[in-house]
Amino acid sequence: MMDIECSSELNEQPQMLPPPPGTFIDREELIQHVGEFAVSQGYVVTIKQSKRDKVVVLGCDRGGVYRNRRKPIDESAECIRRRRTGSRLTNCPFEVVGKKDDGLWVLTVKNGTHNHEPLKDIAEHPSARRFSEKEVLLIKEMTEAGLKPRQILKRLRQSNPDLLSTPKHVYNVKAKLRQGNMSVRNYKSLKPQKSAVRNNYLSVMEPSWRQHNPPRVPNLIGGRFVDSQSFASIDVINPATQEVVSQVPLTTNEEFRAAVFAAKRAFPSWRNTPSTIRQRIMFKFQELIRRDIDKLAMNITNEHGKALKDAYDDVLCGLEVVEHACGLANLQIGEFVSNISNGVDSYSIREPLGVCAGICPFDFPAMIPLWMFSTAVTCGNTFILKPSEKDPGAAVMLAELAAEAGLPNGVLNIVHGSNEIISTICDDDDIKAVSFVGPSTAGSYVYSRASAKGKRVQCNIGAKNHAVVMPDASMDTTLNALVTAGFGGAGQKRMSLSTVVFVGGLTPWEDKLVERAQALRVQPGTEPDTDIGPVISKQAKELICRLIQSSVGSGAKLVVDGRNILVPGYEHGNFIGPTILSNVKVSMECYKLIQEETCGPVLLCMEADNIEEAIDIVNRYGNGASIFTTSGVTARKFQTEIEVGQVGINIPISAPFPFSCFTSLKPLFAGDFNFDGKAGIQFYTQIKTVSQQWKDVAAGTSSDV
Repeated sequence: MMDIECSSELNEQPQMLPPPPGTFIDREELIQHVGEFAVSQGYVVTIKQSKRDKVVVLGCDRGGVYRNRRKPIDESAECIRRRRTGSRLTNCPFEVVGKKDDGLWVLTVKNGTHNHEPLKDIAEHPSARRFSEKEVLLIKEMTEAGLKPRQILKRLRQSNPDLLSTPKHVYNVKAKLRQGNMSVRNYKSLKPQKSAVRNNYLSVMEPSWRQHNPPRVPNLIGGRFVDSQSFASIDVINPATQEVVSQVPLTTNEEFRAAVFAAKRAFPSWRNTPSTIRQRIMFKFQELIRRDIDKLAMNITNEHGKALKDAYDDVLCGLEVVEHACGLANLQIGEFVSNISNGVDSYSIREPLGVCAGICPFDFPAMIPLWMFSTAVTCGNTFILKPSEKDPGAAVMLAELAAEAGLPNGVLNIVHGSNEIISTICDDDDIKAVSFVGPSTAGSYVYSRASAKGKRVQCNIGAKNHAVVMPDASMDTTLNALVTAGFGGAGQKRMSLSTVVFVGGLTPWEDKLVERAQALRVQPGTEPDTDIGPVISKQAKELICRLIQSSVGSGAKLVVDGRNILVPGYEHGNFIGPTILSNVKVSMECYKLIQEETCGPVLLCMEADNIEEAIDIVNRYGNGASIFTTSGVTARKFQTEIEVGQVGINIPISAPFPFSCFTSLKPLFAGDFNFDGKAGIQFYTQIKTVSQQWKDVAAGTSSDV
């Protein structure tokens, strides 16, 4: 009778909801999803049964119906068995099951009911009495010193007055310690987390990918940094010292599918997130980037080799796009036309595409990733980022900051690899758009393969730019620009100058150009006042030396040779000093190769008789172009007749400002940057035009509603 009364009272309580079923990337994510949802409903789950690689059964960690402990009238064997095995509180019938199916975990609800009231305060649960790892270590030390459980508890409460544990819990910990079990279940696991990424980074135990020596760069999948299961990896080497900084795994197909699945699953809720909330996340994101800019710059210098001041510029240029993304809502405004026909209104809106992907080069480890995913996610897309395997650290750090800023799990994902993962990105049917920055050959491959799958593609290809120097140009201003743009970043900037066309001859400029180049300091990027750091790899250094020798063999004049430079203390570094070649012709193989590859601190000098000849050279081979002159007429002629996407007048070509709109000769496939500003929004969104008419059904005429 008592059981019936208690049950009827409990049935009147509000029903606690079971977690929504779904599919998850791995076992841990499924357990976290169920646990966080349970806490929000006032109950706590525990693992009832687990075959780690196939199934996990979760139940409620709290019962609530009192059992009638009086001896029953029926003394049947079944009744006696039930009485002996039962406790004072019956087990809660709640039960959910997760099973692994085709590489993913599927959650189903077997029984979503409970037989107890929800917890009003989560601290009421026994799990709140768990000790932290620090406290467990103190218990171990004090036990070895001969202290009793009550004495241990008293000392623990001196530093943690809110500790709810009892001497019995200390006994339990001591028993586990005797068994050699030092694992800790922290009470923090009962609290819902905004982002699993941040929780992983702040957890007491180091994640597995950090326990490697050297550390393995993790993938970011569904909001968690996870160590890849791949045995194959690529060393990330400090180009100044040849030390292995970290290892980049070659992401497996299963891990890539999991990342795409996570992005696809996060898209519906993210696209429906108000634009103001997405903007607030970007505001917080840019604040965190400024906070950690020193760490980011140092990581870039260690992995890429560029001078610290260039590394800071790398981050700051990307930060401009993040700041611009904070105001993207104004640029996403559609248009409305009233009464275009009898009672018909028409309006257009911009909507996100879905899952987008970005493939990054090595020359700007922070700027290019920020240019890609900042605009994409603020427009409402989710993103798969593939950093360069040569310097991926900055991208991973930025992803951590994005998670700390509040970017939901699955909105940004990171996978690593080389050519194979690029092909997989191009072929995946769930990825709607691909952005690429890199060499012309690779860009052509990405464009043809991804567009064949019907994807929206932008490939920013080509490397170096031309500068045309007129005889009337300002000597000091021009020389400063040529040296900075030609040799800065060890000549590895994709938008730096590789070729200078001197109209009227090189002779008046040669001596002072050589003087400026030889004054540049070549040393590790971590040293103060560094002008030129090492190139990215041994292979890059060998290629540059081979191109220089090929140029000389083809008839070019080696004005300054930087191949044999030695930096004391860094004899094994990939250092090349500033190199100047003159008498270069467009027919030389070295000229064509240097235009296609992100090379090194090599400046090619050509000569032209007049402005028309110089323009013809640039139009045939140039990616971007600058002119240095004091004549407005000449500058106007140059900007009118030149056929490149970006033009500089008395300044070298640089990346476009984030609020600018740059178009290109080949839409979605050109050498111009189209990630930011209006062009970025146009790429990462699609226009939907809606025409509507409302009619009064009874009268058969249109009317206002």
